[in-house]
Amino acid sequence: MTTGLGPGALAGAAVACGAMFGCGLVAICRGTMRHAAREKGTGLWRALAELLPADWTTRRVVIALTAGAVAGALTRWPVAAVLTPVAMLTLPGLLGPDRQAARRTRRMEALALWTEMLRDTLSAAAGLEQAVLTTADIAPAPLEPELRELAAAVRAGRSLPTALRAFADEMDDPLADVVVAALVMAAEQQASQLAPLLGELADSVREQAAMRQRIDAGRASVRTGVRVTVITTLAMTVGLVVFNRAYLDPFDTLTGQAVLMAVGVLFAMSFTCLTVVGRIEEPVRLAPAAPVGRIEASAEQGGAR
Repeated sequence: MTTGLGPGALAGAAVACGAMFGCGLVAICRGTMRHAAREKGTGLWRALAELLPADWTTRRVVIALTAGAVAGALTRWPVAAVLTPVAMLTLPGLLGPDRQAARRTRRMEALALWTEMLRDTLSAAAGLEQAVLTTADIAPAPLEPELRELAAAVRAGRSLPTALRAFADEMDDPLADVVVAALVMAAEQQASQLAPLLGELADSVREQAAMRQRIDAGRASVRTGVRVTVITTLAMTVGLVVFNRAYLDPFDTLTGQAVLMAVGVLFAMSFTCLTVVGRIEEPVRLAPAAPVGRIEASAEQGGAR
């Protein structure tokens, strides 16, 4: 036997749940922004802040909270006031285009192009440092900021190996580590036959980029199927709420709210599983990122020279 609640009690509970959930999200986002401005903080707080998505802007959170309050007031379901903001904050990132993977593929193609540019410039009897400066001025767009910093560091007097290692840290990519390792070895040990090696590395990077594109195409079909399922489910739910509200009367009870919460949790678990399955594990970097203090010290030494 289920226990029914009056419309006023359910509406009040929905508003209360939405308000508490909203205050919690605002506190999290505000804490995250303050964390970014801090120079010091506990390890636990830093780890928790890094788990939050970077695209949770203040405007997006406010819109989600407003939609949650409206959904809770219209349906008089406390669970709707909680699930609506969660869905609006998480579903676009899970079901939308994978911009991060596309950006990584573009950077891989740009890295291959820059490697070929270095090879061709070296073949014209230019030195390695001059080749780096020349190609940085006509850098591919996805790598333009990093290559500009590399050229600026070399022109400021930093040694080429140190500037290349800082460039690898900025790239934070295993393939870039391989290219930089070859360039550093050539700069420090005057290695010969660098141009043919750069050509082989460029071919290898292009093969990796092509493989990424094939993987992304397979993942896109899965994301499209999930997107259609979610849109159909949400459209049916909204249609029932608007055109056949009596059909959803069982959810006005405590048992109905518990079932609705269970359904929301199951949806969240399924989306999490799909995200984990579609995630590509990045290979380990050839050279770990250098500490900031070490990079700054190397820069000062290079400038002193």
